[in-house]
Amino acid sequence: MLLQRIQQQFIDSADLKYQCAQVLAPAVEAATGAVLACVTGGGKVLACGNGASSAAAQLFAAAFVGRFERERPELAALALSADATLVTAISTDFDARSIFSRQVRALGQAGDVLVVASYNGQGANLLAAVEAAHERDMVVVALTGGRGGLLAPALRDTDVHICVPSEHPARVHEVHQLVLNALCDGVDVQLLGLPDEPFTEPESLS
Repeated sequence: MLLQRIQQQFIDSADLKYQCAQVLAPAVEAATGAVLACVTGGGKVLACGNGASSAAAQLFAAAFVGRFERERPELAALALSADATLVTAISTDFDARSIFSRQVRALGQAGDVLVVASYNGQGANLLAAVEAAHERDMVVVALTGGRGGLLAPALRDTDVHICVPSEHPARVHEVHQLVLNALCDGVDVQLLGLPDEPFTEPESLS
C-alpha cells in the first residue's frame, strides 16, 4: 500500500507538470521576457515567498548571481528572506506584513522586477510587497496556485501571473520550482544561445 502511494506521488506530479506545459508556458515566456529586460537594462530582481516558497526564492536568486547550468556574467538578484536579522527586526519594530514591502521600497526602482511565490496567494506580507512594487513602478511576476488568492486581483495588466491549476500545496511547490528553473534557463538561452553540449557538472573549485 505504501509503495503504491509513493508511486502515485510521482504520477500525480508528472501529470500536473504535463498539463502545465501547455497552460503555463506562455506566461513563463512572458515572465522570462520581463526579467531579461530588467537585468539587461541595469535593473535587479527581488524575490520573496513564505515557507517553502522562501527557499525557492533564495535558490532562484542564487542561480542569477551565481549560475544556473552554464557560465555567464552575474545577474543582479536578491532574495528578501535571506537576511534573518533584517526580517526579524522589521517584524518586531513594525509588523510581519511589512517584512518584504519595506525592503521593496528601500531597494526597488522603476524597471526592477519582483518575483513573488505563494502556493495559495494568500500571504498578507506578499500582497504588501506587490503593492510596494507597484509604488516603485516595478513589474511583478507572481507564482500562485488554485485561483490565485489575494494576489491575483492585486496584479496589473503589465504584471505576469503564473497560476498552477492545483490546490495541493506540495504539487504547486513542485511546479513553481520547475517554473523558476525554466525562467533561469530561458534567460540564459536569450543571453548565451542554445547550449552546444548537454549539461555537465562543473568541476569543483574546492
